[in-house]
Amino acid sequence: MQTLLLYLLIMVVVVAAVFAVVWFVFGRGEELPPIDDETTLTRLPAAGIAGDDVRSLVFAQTVRGYKPREVDWALERLAAEIDELRAVVLTLQARDGAEPVSTESRSVYDSTHAGDSPSENDRD
Repeated sequence: MQTLLLYLLIMVVVVAAVFAVVWFVFGRGEELPPIDDETTLTRLPAAGIAGDDVRSLVFAQTVRGYKPREVDWALERLAAEIDELRAVVLTLQARDGAEPVSTESRSVYDSTHAGDSPSENDRD
């Protein structure tokens, strides 16, 4: 009889422990409010954007691709960073009397694949 009571006591302790762990991990079952449409997980540093920051960008996906607002924001931040860096380069070149580098935009594809060009359909 004592064995049966000890077995039941151990079972109750194990079930209580499993319940406590599950309750701690998953919470009390409260529903979270829906995320606001303005909330985004897309992050860039306030200053000094590096290549790894751009490579690690993640945009929220929608039915028709990515949220345009997030992509526009990221592109605007990158454009501002590029403009700032070019201004610094031009200032340093003017100070040192070096000949300024062309600020024309060019494709990396054009410089690495001189003979190849994508078809008209690939440029979308």
